[in-house]
Amino acid sequence: MTNYRDKVVLITGGASGIGKSLGERLVAQGAKVVLADIDETRALLVADELGCAGVGADVTQLSAVRHAVDFAEATYGPLDVMINNAGVAVVGEAHTFEHEDWRRIIDVNLYGVIHGVHAVYGDMVARGAGQIINIASIAGLFPSAGQAAYVTSKYGVVGLSHALRAEASGHGVRVNVVCPGIIRTAMRDELTTKDGRGAQIRALLPRGADVDACARSILRGARRNSPTIVITPLAHGLAWLMRLAPRLGLWLNQLSFRMLLRRMDSV
Repeated sequence: MTNYRDKVVLITGGASGIGKSLGERLVAQGAKVVLADIDETRALLVADELGCAGVGADVTQLSAVRHAVDFAEATYGPLDVMINNAGVAVVGEAHTFEHEDWRRIIDVNLYGVIHGVHAVYGDMVARGAGQIINIASIAGLFPSAGQAAYVTSKYGVVGLSHALRAEASGHGVRVNVVCPGIIRTAMRDELTTKDGRGAQIRALLPRGADVDACARSILRGARRNSPTIVITPLAHGLAWLMRLAPRLGLWLNQLSFRMLLRRMDSV
């Protein structure tokens, strides 16, 4: 798939952040885009702004994802590309998390992707064509302390994507996983913590990469059918560190987390 003109594309979490930027770029390239989001009102408003279609969808519910797929296909035709982008993040030390915190993050970030895959993969295999792009995170390649639940969900997305890619290649279906570093989106700007110190940690975070540049890099990697699309120089460095020197990476992880806690206490 060298370009997306006339391709039917469904994007979950499409009303803001990376999903919205991907939608904007794809519409500009001539794709037939459907933005799905748990905030149906916003999905419809953004879709109207971009000149595409919108639909409400809670990705934690398989039936809702199937409804979004059915809506996309009724509106434009058979789905060519599924972008599983919806995600949430809450940071904090694992001992402060309630069971429901774990469940919410896993349900949205991992089961949301599983539901997206389950809803489209069989039909893509039957047609011998299609592409699934799963948005994970550098947290799926580098296990940052203070993000245990988020890391769990994103490692799951990376593993799912790599395993599925190996199967899908024999059926003419492409599978790619995206691992961005920090991107300037609402997720970064509204990050919450279990101990109520979200403002402190947000003040210490890097500003993050431009979301439109991120979307451009994602689509470039997807056109090339790259197995893993890593975004931002820091994310590349962390990925290589864990690949080449995992023990050093884990030690630096411990050290940087202790330093972060001390800095937060001083903010």
